[in-house]
Amino acid sequence: MEWAMTLLGLGVLISRAVADFNIPLEVEQPPTITQQSPGQVVVLPFPFHERISFTCVAKGNPQPQYRWTKDGEDFTPPQPSTGGTQQLSNGNFSLPNVHLAKFEGTYQCYASNKLGTAITDPIQLVVPSSPKFPKEYLEPIVIDEGQPMVLKCNPPTGFTPRKLYWMTIGLQQIDQDERVSMDLDGNLYFAYTVQNDSRPDYCCFAAFTEIRAIVQKSTMAVVVNPLPKTDNGDKHSVPAVRKPSLLLPSGVQSEVVLLKGSNLELECIPEGFPTPSVEWVKLGETLPPRAEILNFGKLLNISRGSEKDDGKYMCKAKNVAGEHVHYFDVVFEEAPKWLPGPPEGQLVVTGSDVHIKCSVGGKPRPNIVWRRNGQLLEGEALSDRLQVMDDLLLLLEAGPEDGAVYQCEASNRHGRLLANANVMVLDMAPRTLTQGYKVYEVIEGHNATLGCRVFGSPLPTISWEKEEEEEAPGAGARRSTLPDGSLRLSGAEKEDAGEYLCLAVNTEGKADLTAVLAVRDPTRIVDRPRDQQVVLGSPARFTCRAECDQSLAHSFNVGWVKDGWLEINPEDPRYQVDDDGVLLIPSVNASDQGLYTCTARTHMDRVAAWALLTVLGKSPPRTLARFTYRVMDTTPVIIGKTSLLLIMTGAVLYIITRLLAKMKRKSSHGVSLISVLDNGSLRISNVTKGDAGLYTCAARNQFGVASSDGNLLVKESTAITSPAGHLDVTVGESIILPCHVSHDDSLELKFTWFFNEQLIHFGTHGGYFEKVGTRSAGDIMIRNIQLRHAGKYTCAVQTKVDSVSIATDVVVRGPPGPPVELQVKEVTEATAALSWGPGPDHHSPVLGFSVQARSTFSLGWQAVTTVPEVLGGRQLSATVTDLSPWVEYEFRVLAANAIGTGEPSQPSRKVRSKETAPRITPARVNGGGGGRSELVITWEPVSEEFQSGPGFGYVVAFRPLGAQGWMQAAVTSPDAAKYIFKNESIPPFSAYQVKVGVYNNKGEGPFGPVTTIHSAEEEPSRSPGRVRARSVSASEVEVSWKALSWSNSRRRILGYELRYREEKEQPGAARVVRTTGNRTSVLISHLEGSSTYLLSLRAYNSAGFGPPSAVVNVTTKKPPPSQAPVKIMWNTSNSKVLLRWDQVHALENESEVTGYKVTYSQDRLGGRPSVVETNSTSLELSLPVNQDYVIQIQPFSEGGHGSSSQEITIPRIKGPIAMGTACLPSASPLVTVSGLLLLLLLTARTAL
Repeated sequence: MEWAMTLLGLGVLISRAVADFNIPLEVEQPPTITQQSPGQVVVLPFPFHERISFTCVAKGNPQPQYRWTKDGEDFTPPQPSTGGTQQLSNGNFSLPNVHLAKFEGTYQCYASNKLGTAITDPIQLVVPSSPKFPKEYLEPIVIDEGQPMVLKCNPPTGFTPRKLYWMTIGLQQIDQDERVSMDLDGNLYFAYTVQNDSRPDYCCFAAFTEIRAIVQKSTMAVVVNPLPKTDNGDKHSVPAVRKPSLLLPSGVQSEVVLLKGSNLELECIPEGFPTPSVEWVKLGETLPPRAEILNFGKLLNISRGSEKDDGKYMCKAKNVAGEHVHYFDVVFEEAPKWLPGPPEGQLVVTGSDVHIKCSVGGKPRPNIVWRRNGQLLEGEALSDRLQVMDDLLLLLEAGPEDGAVYQCEASNRHGRLLANANVMVLDMAPRTLTQGYKVYEVIEGHNATLGCRVFGSPLPTISWEKEEEEEAPGAGARRSTLPDGSLRLSGAEKEDAGEYLCLAVNTEGKADLTAVLAVRDPTRIVDRPRDQQVVLGSPARFTCRAECDQSLAHSFNVGWVKDGWLEINPEDPRYQVDDDGVLLIPSVNASDQGLYTCTARTHMDRVAAWALLTVLGKSPPRTLARFTYRVMDTTPVIIGKTSLLLIMTGAVLYIITRLLAKMKRKSSHGVSLISVLDNGSLRISNVTKGDAGLYTCAARNQFGVASSDGNLLVKESTAITSPAGHLDVTVGESIILPCHVSHDDSLELKFTWFFNEQLIHFGTHGGYFEKVGTRSAGDIMIRNIQLRHAGKYTCAVQTKVDSVSIATDVVVRGPPGPPVELQVKEVTEATAALSWGPGPDHHSPVLGFSVQARSTFSLGWQAVTTVPEVLGGRQLSATVTDLSPWVEYEFRVLAANAIGTGEPSQPSRKVRSKETAPRITPARVNGGGGGRSELVITWEPVSEEFQSGPGFGYVVAFRPLGAQGWMQAAVTSPDAAKYIFKNESIPPFSAYQVKVGVYNNKGEGPFGPVTTIHSAEEEPSRSPGRVRARSVSASEVEVSWKALSWSNSRRRILGYELRYREEKEQPGAARVVRTTGNRTSVLISHLEGSSTYLLSLRAYNSAGFGPPSAVVNVTTKKPPPSQAPVKIMWNTSNSKVLLRWDQVHALENESEVTGYKVTYSQDRLGGRPSVVETNSTSLELSLPVNQDYVIQIQPFSEGGHGSSSQEITIPRIKGPIAMGTACLPSASPLVTVSGLLLLLLLTARTAL
């Protein structure tokens, strides 16, 4: 009789085979990469690995051969020990972790057989060099107080992450604040300098945690020149007020391109006096909640950026002198990604069309390249049948020769993806892959699975039939064909034994195989142990005689367990166990009391029986946990003739025979629960373990007698020992839900978990759920539990004969949910009345609420003041106070409990506060300057946030100092910051009192405080006197003069402007140096030697410049010698170092040498060198000889310092005397030879 599964899932099977491309390895197929190294291998010094391994494993038939490329060129890995080449048996190779830098590059593995070539993703080997700062001497930085300054760090790269610090050489941290701060690259910025910034040991440190290293830069010295003292001479002046500008970034606009998922970090570091503050806005939008303002307002950080964060951002630096803005155009891009997954392999028949889709996303749009067996598909490689259309490869009327591995590679500037798609064009009759006539064993009543692995193209249909026998009644309902072609047989019976034929058919042919099913008798206990009561000290004997199928005798054994868990060792002298399974306790004691379980098992099944031992004597009886073995299954069970049945204690049993006859029972068990039905069936109600055994049914009539035996085996029920319960946890905790089981060892357990009646699929759900149990425990762990994980968790345990379950209610406590139904009920010019409803408390009572507001003028959401000030957990309304009039607001409410503050409510509708007369007056009212007969009054405009209503403007009032009445003028523009009153009667530089008030459509507001300013002054009327110029060197000239009177009733002197040029230059080429304050000299540098310069000086103030002085000429000195010292020789004697060198002779156009400057420093310390000056050509230095020294010699003259010699290293000398010479490039060949002789002499003498 045949029953066939016409594969309803034929299409399903085909698509599955294509999707998984799980072609059996017995079938010839191209390679498929199964393992490979990650895309980047970074070699770190910690932890140290002796060898760096590269992995490339592929499957295929024939077995793939491997080759590697490095940077696109063939690469043969070196042999580990001999230096030869490695044999790539499985594609893996390794490199010794020494001198790895020469192996740095991009590697790719090719796995090939006769059907195609598969390629791994590129693997980049990165060998960072050890981080270190360059060894350098840094000239001291000299700067005037009040000027901005930047100390460059320039940290080493290569290792990430890194942390940067600024400290002194004594490891004292440099304090940072609004004035002094560090950027992301480690540079230290000063908005302006003060005298306390002077120090000799600024040092940048870079810490690399990944390699446990800290490196430091050479120290930097900073000298801040103080401002000149005030007229009274008792204190220094303060820096002039200076409008902000940006030290970082430069320009007015920057473009920032970032990879999606990275943090957006924008920096604006200003300079100016007083210290500017920095504000951040996103034009047209509000900053997202993820935005953080760090580094004293100079850094905007938005974590996990995406396309939503694209746009234009602005930073604004401002102080009393003005403001400066910078714009950032931010664009987030994305590396290539599969949409939704990589292209898949295909198995098709000859003549089919093949479409391979390479769907990728990314920004910029990825470029797609196609390959066949690793070779580019372009030009002549394409044809009418093989076409590439961007992300689609089309193969028309495919033939066997088109079978190959096709590669799709998608790339943009952020990365690339590579996928292999195996295409097999195959017409193949079914081929069986499972061994024929394989014997499958099954215990009667258990389930059996007979395998039939078949491959063919197209995929075949599979059917099964039992050979040479008619189908038993009801057998078809117990048989089903699985998706892989196997036959599933439920509840095997003796009649099911025999041979089964699996038939596979497709358009190319058919194939079959035969499987053999053997049904074995179950193991049974024929003489069960009985409960006993034994006096203390007496022997106790338990019998347990069992039988099994003869074919299973080789794996048969009997063992004993006490109280369900303590295995009894036959070698224990307290027990005796014989070969028939009899357990003897020669002399019982109180601890022997308990439940004894006898288990008979084979490699296919197991059966158990138990008995209770009660010890009588002086010790009190012990209560046993008998409930562990209670009946769990009460479902009726039907047994046919010669059946072996496994049922659980407490079930209702019907025994039905095919013959109408009386049945007698071999055991002596009581009959109170046993009855024979009218049809001859035997009914046993509430089955117990005592009912296990052999039953015989005998039938007689006038023609004879017939009988049949049935073996009843009662199994231990499955019970969950973990108590049902209620778990109370907090968000973020990790918990374990237990599911411990006592069960019959012969039964396999299957644990299944449900969450709110829905099956839990482990490996999904974001990785929160994980199985952590053992064979008898199905425990699961919930990691980092969230509010959504609250609910009912059910553990279901199944065996082949019963099932049990237990439920645990998990309550997750967390911060409250967002409040609901937020409403704004009443708005005035300064208040807003709010009401809301409570959100879910997430099992922790709400302790309080807080209110936040947002306006177009605020940086995100800000906490606001409310009445009542403290909002308790039951307070569902409040009045927000201290609002600005005529401003549009949104509000939101947050709830808090003992666990934390929850998510905010949805924002309220936008409301505008009522308008009123303005109350805020302009700040920083000042003035002065301007043209003749002008009074210039300035102020800082009032922000729109504080204008309190439409029609806003300013009222400017002013009067001469000492006058009674005020003159007033209205300025109608709210953005105005200046008013100029012009009148020919205004005396120059005369004092005025001014004040500025405000008004709008609701009325006038107050005036600000009165400030005294001066009208426009006259420009200086005289030129400076006694202008003198003195040549200091070939490149410097000092200019001095007599100062003009600083101030009178009509004008002031703010400083002087010096203009100078070479005599041969045109007047328009003059360079300008400007001083501030009452300085009477200036040093001009970077001049040409032996050149005549023309200079003139004039005073200036806010009105303009005064008349220039008479022109003064000055000639710079001759340049210093251009020749460096040569023939430098040295010798050491104990702690003395004697240096000698040839005299440097000046050229005709150079100034004569007046002396030499010798600098020396210890070679390895890198500190500031020591300097000694001498007017001779030799010098004796007292230096310790246990250090290496670096020495340079430089001549100087009245024209300045000349050319230095090359660095000369005097090595550490072990002997008392050593000598050497420096062979410099400018020396003659004779000098070089003599130097070589001296070095040979040094080698000989130091070796003595």
